[in-house]
Amino acid sequence: MNELRAEETFHPRALRLWLAVVLTGVGAGLSAIALTRLLLAVQHLVWPGPADASLLDVASSASPLRHLLVLVGAGLLTGCGQLLLVRLPSGNSIDLTEAIAFDAGRLPKLRTLGSAVLSVIVVGMGASLGREGAPKQAAAVMANAISDRAGLSDDQRRLLVASAAGAGMAAAYGVPLGGALFAIEVLRGALALRMVLPALVTSLVACAVSWIGLPDAPTYVIPAYGSSASVLAWALVAGPIAGLVSIGFIRLIAFADRSKPKGALRIVTPALTLGLLGAVSIAFPQLLGNGKDVAQLAFVGGVAPLLLLVLLVLKPAATAACLGSGTPGGLFTPSLALGALLGGLLGQAWSLCWPGVPPGLFAVCGAGAVLAATTQGPISATVLVIELTGHDRSFILPLLVTITTATFVARSLELRSIYEARLTPEQVQKRRLGTAAPV
Repeated sequence: MNELRAEETFHPRALRLWLAVVLTGVGAGLSAIALTRLLLAVQHLVWPGPADASLLDVASSASPLRHLLVLVGAGLLTGCGQLLLVRLPSGNSIDLTEAIAFDAGRLPKLRTLGSAVLSVIVVGMGASLGREGAPKQAAAVMANAISDRAGLSDDQRRLLVASAAGAGMAAAYGVPLGGALFAIEVLRGALALRMVLPALVTSLVACAVSWIGLPDAPTYVIPAYGSSASVLAWALVAGPIAGLVSIGFIRLIAFADRSKPKGALRIVTPALTLGLLGAVSIAFPQLLGNGKDVAQLAFVGGVAPLLLLVLLVLKPAATAACLGSGTPGGLFTPSLALGALLGGLLGQAWSLCWPGVPPGLFAVCGAGAVLAATTQGPISATVLVIELTGHDRSFILPLLVTITTATFVARSLELRSIYEARLTPEQVQKRRLGTAAPV
């Protein structure tokens, strides 16, 4: 492996890699700014309201007709967009995990960028998917172009593409360390020392650039929660439950991915699916978007127990339905939101027997547990929750307990992460062992 050997730090090949790392970080930061602004522009266009209002706030007061028209429009746009995208050259998969594992990170440029832009638009319109997929894809395309110009080896390209995708997410959410760890632990599939520094530099550069146009502030605003005997005992019970729920979500996403429509159904299915989402969102506007707003409410104890239960069923179903209809989007924030809902619900039940813990703390720990178990990245999940909330030590112990137990259960019963849902068990094993070959 010649990705970055200590004795070759100043070798011309290593210098080319470092230059590629910096340029990729700059590109990831700029693309995160552009895509975030596009998403906000689309959201404010189709869901008009005050400039600082969230999608949930605006959708809650919007007319039923707007819910239906906007979501059916998003479905029709998805269908037409997908028909155009499949006509573009695509010698490779646009799935990042698959491309990194089996084709050294090579991606079809136009098709991947087109999918990223389409994803941002439909998520801004209300599709129940994450927005991080777009900056990850755009940054990965840039990394491939830079790798071609720099003449990087396949090992170096694979590392740079994974680092770029992590940097794209880091820039979009302002999580430099979490994005770097996500790149190597989840996307690259191995926590190797030689990968840490390039991934970290790429994310740092991307975040520094993105802060020119995006706010440098935590994504979620929460109080400074503290640990207690009650929440630690709850974490031991809730962690395994979160692991089992995560397994169910991974398998649901795998089923949805296998069920994507083909042919003329690429137009009909998204319109029907997103139209149905629009109808249900009239009563439950929390289903719209990536789940950030409902997670924020859960983190401060602002969701009633019955609504927690209903959304715990409807939100992952909406995400899987959107994905299964062919709508492009990410799974990071939907996984986080699922964990917040689960943690909040389990915390409400726990408080009946052992009161005294703020409801939002249960949601924060649950979010970290499901994120870790679905990605099978406990280290990156821990750091991401800390960076996303802007808190470090106040709730670290119960968070670690839930993350560790949830990940242990998930790994014991399900080989794949949510990003490996489309891979076969044999492909997952080869990826984990580093013996993946082109397919």
